[in-house]
Amino acid sequence: MEERMRLRERWRAYQPSKTVWLWSCAASVLATVAVGFGWGGWTTMGTAGRLVANARQDTRDRLAAAICVRRFEAAPNAAQQLAALERTGSWEQAEFIAKGGWLDIPGIDGPLSDAAAICAEQLLATKPSSAPTSTQASANPQ
Repeated sequence: MEERMRLRERWRAYQPSKTVWLWSCAASVLATVAVGFGWGGWTTMGTAGRLVANARQDTRDRLAAAICVRRFEAAPNAAQQLAALERTGSWEQAEFIAKGGWLDIPGIDGPLSDAAAICAEQLLATKPSSAPTSTQASANPQ
């Protein structure tokens, strides 16, 4: 009468072949790579390099836009220029900023692809609150 071997005894007695070992290792490597790139957040060097380059360009554009806004606001005719910027079409606003010279920053070389558009967007988003509007001026005739 044969007795059934327990799982522990069968595990100890098992001796896999080299082929089984090879395919088990290959499957483990593939599973690790699939899980790492799929859910683990791994990236290739090429992708990481592109992300760094995009972040660098975005930072340069935002820095240049901040300087552009300060220069625009410090100009003696800022109110008239802001009114002209508001009258300009949205597709021409970046060109208006670039032609105005507020984006010419010494020490920053290379293209500032989105800086003019960011500058125009920030200028139009922040209206100067210190200047009285026409309704406030007519309501308080001193």
